[in-house]
Amino acid sequence: MVNNGRDKKTTPQRRKNKKKDKNNNADDDAAAMKDMDLPDDFSIFGGASSMGSSNMGFDDGGLYDDYNDDGGDGGDGNDDDAGGDGGAEAIDRAEDAAMNRAARLADALSLASTLSSEKRSTKREGGYRVLFKAITQHAAGEGGQEVLESHWSSIWEACLSSIQGRGNAKPSEQYAACRVLEACSVVLGEDRDDVVETINGPLTKIVNATGRATQVRSAALRCLAMVHFICGTDCLEEGEDCGSVMDLCEKVGNENYRGEVVSPLLRATALDCWSLLSTTFHDGHIAAGDGFDDDTGLGRGLQLLPLLASCLDSSEAGLRRSAGECVSLIHECRLNLGLDGEEADNTTERRFRRGSWDGSEWEVLMDEVKQRIAELSVESSHHMSKQAKKQQRATFRDFMNTIVDDESPEEIVNWRGGKLTLNSWKEIIQLNFVRHCLQGGFQIQLMYNDTLHGVFGATFNASGTSLSQLEKRLFMSKTSEASKAADKAMTKQRRTRTNVKNHFLTADGEDI
Repeated sequence: MVNNGRDKKTTPQRRKNKKKDKNNNADDDAAAMKDMDLPDDFSIFGGASSMGSSNMGFDDGGLYDDYNDDGGDGGDGNDDDAGGDGGAEAIDRAEDAAMNRAARLADALSLASTLSSEKRSTKREGGYRVLFKAITQHAAGEGGQEVLESHWSSIWEACLSSIQGRGNAKPSEQYAACRVLEACSVVLGEDRDDVVETINGPLTKIVNATGRATQVRSAALRCLAMVHFICGTDCLEEGEDCGSVMDLCEKVGNENYRGEVVSPLLRATALDCWSLLSTTFHDGHIAAGDGFDDDTGLGRGLQLLPLLASCLDSSEAGLRRSAGECVSLIHECRLNLGLDGEEADNTTERRFRRGSWDGSEWEVLMDEVKQRIAELSVESSHHMSKQAKKQQRATFRDFMNTIVDDESPEEIVNWRGGKLTLNSWKEIIQLNFVRHCLQGGFQIQLMYNDTLHGVFGATFNASGTSLSQLEKRLFMSKTSEASKAADKAMTKQRRTRTNVKNHFLTADGEDI
């Protein structure tokens, strides 16, 4: 067509700048973050937060200064150096410290009622961090337990909303909520079936949700195990009792669960939880059977041995450690079967008594497990770091002493004014689980928590309440005679160890 020598100009269409919907973008980001896995070393105290402060805008108000409310070395120096009325003043200081802790705890727990209405996930996560530190470090004794019980409904409501993913809750927030519930169970104490029935259902759903982050599912499973261990009783109905949680741990501990491959971190957590809950049963329930007693059913631990043997061949160090600890517990339960008080101290004859594996269906499998644990105790692979190899050797040497040599383990826990000696894997597993739960508040709860006193079968007295400031400097300070003697002994041990390593450089060995 002829256009009369002139092309028709087309008017360019202006592109309309579409305004981005900030709300939609925020929802997309939150949904993407919800599907992301947290790092394996993620902790309630740091790590995966995008904010510089771990409190996410919540002011802790100096809640977490050193636990010196009872008048430690950092006091105001008003005490008489000679002692004086040290007993009365110590009691007054202890009472004032308890009142201060209760006031600080109440201020921190008041945040729980505001978390459900908070729209930002990072700020809710910061609130849970504040709650966790307050519960573990200030909810001590009967006073702290009463304050926590008065705020329990608001804490549970906020944590339930987070673990269910409401408000686009990020995995870090869900993890923090599970850790708060786990710490609450230790403080609330024993004989609390109402707490178990409340928490059991929602947390079981989180563990079964394969789309959740691995760390969230692991934290939910640890919380579920701790709640049953501390708060549960034998009066719970079938399906909500401790046995049902052990069944869940056995399923999650396999390579595949609900049609998907299980993460090694979650498998290791499942074995740790199984070990903790098995300490609440009699030894016969764990390791009895297989021809020794016709009337006794096969122990749950014996049925788990093939799975544990396969876990020892895993490339993940955490899974190997959890499996080795579980085998050590089962072997200890096996040795304890049929032993009287006098016979229990004789380790030379324990292998040939009723608790032995000799002549049983599991003898060949246990020989393979013993060989594998012995290999791991001296492994020197190049694919592992020096620190990882050192830690693995030390860990599996302890396992080997029990499984191969039938020796009891020993662990000593030092705390202010005394120490606790543990001589069985049951006690060590319980202690490690509680220590992992409470973290920075472990020793505080160990001194004041009556439930922990009953678990470990000991009575603890908070040290420092009957000592003057001069006595504290003499016996508890780093410059005391006891500390100086310990430092000199350690220096001598280091020098001797160094000389032994360099012995080939010397001619006569007189330096050792």
